[in-house]
Amino acid sequence: MRSELSATSTLFEANRARGAVRFDVHARDGVTRRGALHESGSLRVRFPSPEDQGLSGVFVNTAGGVAGGDSFDIDIAAADGARLTLTTAAAEKVYRTPGAAAQLNIALKVGAGAHLAWLPQETILFDRARVQRRFDIDLDEAASLLLCEIVVFGRTAMGERMQKGEFVDRWRLRRGGRLVFAETVRLDGDIGAKLARPAVAKGGAAIGTALIVPGDGALVERIREASESFSGEVGISAWNGFAMARFCAQDAARLRADMMTVLARTGAALPRLWLN
Repeated sequence: MRSELSATSTLFEANRARGAVRFDVHARDGVTRRGALHESGSLRVRFPSPEDQGLSGVFVNTAGGVAGGDSFDIDIAAADGARLTLTTAAAEKVYRTPGAAAQLNIALKVGAGAHLAWLPQETILFDRARVQRRFDIDLDEAASLLLCEIVVFGRTAMGERMQKGEFVDRWRLRRGGRLVFAETVRLDGDIGAKLARPAVAKGGAAIGTALIVPGDGALVERIREASESFSGEVGISAWNGFAMARFCAQDAARLRADMMTVLARTGAALPRLWLN
């Protein structure tokens, strides 16, 4: 009986989802067009009708979520003058696991005069989920970027909270080949207790980050003018030629509303899927 259970466990561990998407986009005659596209495993990207001469991409994970030991890789390059907006078909769910953490690796490269907006829907971590995510961003000095991420610790609408698990988020931003921002967030062990601390999340279940390049004091002031409308906590600052907004709220709905308010102040056009 033990040998059968061991064999089943080994088979289950080996049955992990793998997915990769790699493509580039180019501006031709003022219109952004897709170049070569590579897809493998359970990760796909689809391109709805172009909007305002830019290109929109929607990621779809046919595995139905992310489990321990899964691995997903995204590698995207926007050539000079191209305009690209990326989102996801739905919120991504990361399920509990007793084993290895899931690995998510995202590489973004943006050329001179190009603009890339990375606007996925929420990432929801179930109790005892484990995930390690990495962003490597390479911008030309004349490129622009809007990168937003929302992470929710448990399905609060279902009365669920994430108590234990692992969340590691590593961001590296280079501009003109120079490292201008580096950060690694690590939450592990008793995450519920850590989020309850006043200096961490004060009991909040959702956090978010918006990275805006270029960004300056004028942009910071425009966003701060909307502070009375925020449902959660929002902090915004600018340095090294970019701006960053931090979000914390009691639930995903409040944080999403605050994020949309901030994005409106940047002049960004939200993907249609955000508005459904």
